[in-house]
Amino acid sequence: MKVGVYVFATDLDLDPGPLAVEIESRGFDSMFFPEHSHIPVARETAYPESYGGGVLPDFYKRTYDPFISCAFAAAATTTLEVGTGICLLALRDAVHTAKLVASVDRLSGGRFTFGVGFGWNADEFETHGADFRTRHRKVREQVALMRTIWTEDVASFDGEHVSLQPSWCWPKPVQEPGPKVYLGGSGPVTMKHAAEWADTWYPTPPMADPVLAESIPRFRQMVEDAGRDPDSVPVGVAPGAVDEASLDAFRANGVAHVNIALVAETPDLMLQQLDDLTKLRVSVLGR
Repeated sequence: MKVGVYVFATDLDLDPGPLAVEIESRGFDSMFFPEHSHIPVARETAYPESYGGGVLPDFYKRTYDPFISCAFAAAATTTLEVGTGICLLALRDAVHTAKLVASVDRLSGGRFTFGVGFGWNADEFETHGADFRTRHRKVREQVALMRTIWTEDVASFDGEHVSLQPSWCWPKPVQEPGPKVYLGGSGPVTMKHAAEWADTWYPTPPMADPVLAESIPRFRQMVEDAGRDPDSVPVGVAPGAVDEASLDAFRANGVAHVNIALVAETPDLMLQQLDDLTKLRVSVLGR
């Protein structure tokens, strides 16, 4: 089981490059970055209970662009896997994003993972002129279009929500047929989409099933029902916090990749938390 961290990298934290060096030096496998382009002041969308509920944390308002953070993190390290965790793809142009993914993957030597999600904050969608109601189908098509760009010399796509006339687009990613696509989200709609077309299902554990003991067997059945080999679609997870028992339970339940939240008020506290997570990882995995 791979163990890494996800970081809401902001202008108040350690910069992504120096922080990535600290993460890699402690033996972690990965560093993922969430994204929010902005947070409208007049908010009608409640902060989801699955993420903590209540008042929206301040770091949501201050995140760096995740692809820029990935580039700095990759440039400062040699083995660390970097990724978006997750990219709000429905709010982005798919062609430009395909170029970003390919660029970071190639310049990092194939160390990029493309985490995507459907998004929960309807207020952001309104700003971007995106339809919140069709985001699931749109993201599915966007990923299909991007995979076409990554694999074909002359790429074209004709969908309901996105399209591309026959086009050239290089560079291609180092990883073939492209970086792994992690689909974030724990609800039944997301599970179904992940079972049908994602490379990895990547939920934040629901409160009713904190170590995915019930969700993973259900997901594997959905993968099989979709005509895919259940062993070919791993499960990752992005918990807000873990202890020794829960990390061990993730491993026992078949989770392939755990990225743990690294959130602290100061850079010094962030490094202290990282040391604590290192001890936890070593106590469970022995490395």
